[in-house]
Amino acid sequence: MKIFSGRAHPELAQKICDYLGLPLGRTLVGNFPDGEISCKIDEDVRGRDVFVVQPTCPPVNENLMELLIIIDSLKRASAHRITAVIPYFGYARQDRKDEGRVPITAKLVANMITQAGADRVLAMDLHTAQIQGFFDIPVDHLYAAPVIDNYILSLGFPQDEMVVVSPDEGSIKRALAHMARLGGHLAIIDKRRASADTTRQANVIGERVEGRVALIFDDMISTAGSICGAAETMHRAGARKVILAATHGLLVGPAIQRLSQAPFDELILTDTIPLPPEKRLPKITVLSVAPLLGEAIKRIHRNESVSKLFV
Repeated sequence: MKIFSGRAHPELAQKICDYLGLPLGRTLVGNFPDGEISCKIDEDVRGRDVFVVQPTCPPVNENLMELLIIIDSLKRASAHRITAVIPYFGYARQDRKDEGRVPITAKLVANMITQAGADRVLAMDLHTAQIQGFFDIPVDHLYAAPVIDNYILSLGFPQDEMVVVSPDEGSIKRALAHMARLGGHLAIIDKRRASADTTRQANVIGERVEGRVALIFDDMISTAGSICGAAETMHRAGARKVILAATHGLLVGPAIQRLSQAPFDELILTDTIPLPPEKRLPKITVLSVAPLLGEAIKRIHRNESVSKLFV
């Protein structure tokens, strides 16, 4: 077994290797003067079980193309099996034709990864679970919820004082899964879309929030508009603490400014996406998913069950 990394998140790849007790594979990845990506696998991979760690986070196009080129390099170097480890799967928002003359980019990217030579994919918290079906190769879909929930349990809040909050109607299933581990009560924010890029939070449905700890979960935070609006709603409803949590912290555009002004006590993210120093606000806690990914990689290599990691 060998682990390789692109340039998107070498720190996460190194943590995975540390967990597995393996050295990180040597690759020479760079750019030609015109911006094209160059790649050379700098060690023998013939007949090996190879894993490539590369989230397709911003810059999305650069990181996606780099992943494809690394996979092609490994395929042509006669690797026995290539698994694309994609902690964050970009281009996932357009996963269906909800109007005329639009692409299904999630399916297009799945086709590209398969055509490049990947034999299977290991991903974490896909934007929608149906994306697994876009691949014609096996997909192992992990969830960061156990990592996040274990951290929240370590904070020691009494169950009766916790309210698990779904930031919109579409996230109720995720909120219920967290509630099954954490206990507590359930509340749902009735989110209304004012325009294509603007939402407003209207009402809180469900259990009383006043005086309790509000735990708001989402799969990703992009510009932070929705999650900051949810935090504001909980604050107005009288929550004594507001804790936000998401697997993928993109934090693009006005996200940092919005988070700096939002009324919350802590934001929990995972390291599926690298968080540069300028985005590390004092209230942000970053948890590592490297042990979870490392265990999944070990089980895939040994042809053991990965579903045991979901509990």
